[in-house]
Amino acid sequence: MQLLTRILQALAPARRDDDGASAVEYALLISGIAAIIVVAVVALGPVVKKAFTETCSSMTSNATALATGTC
Repeated sequence: MQLLTRILQALAPARRDDDGASAVEYALLISGIAAIIVVAVVALGPVVKKAFTETCSSMTSNATALATGTC
């Protein structure tokens, strides 16, 4: 219990002196989230594009087949 009390007493001044720290923390958090989004878009972009292209091609070929009666 004394160890916990000592740790809390040692950390108490640092907790009181945090003016302006939250703005920096929020900025770091937002920049980290933005970086993750950019990486995800770059990594998944080709996969999503391929899925949409295949879906579009499938719908176009099915529509042609239905119109010509070859289905």
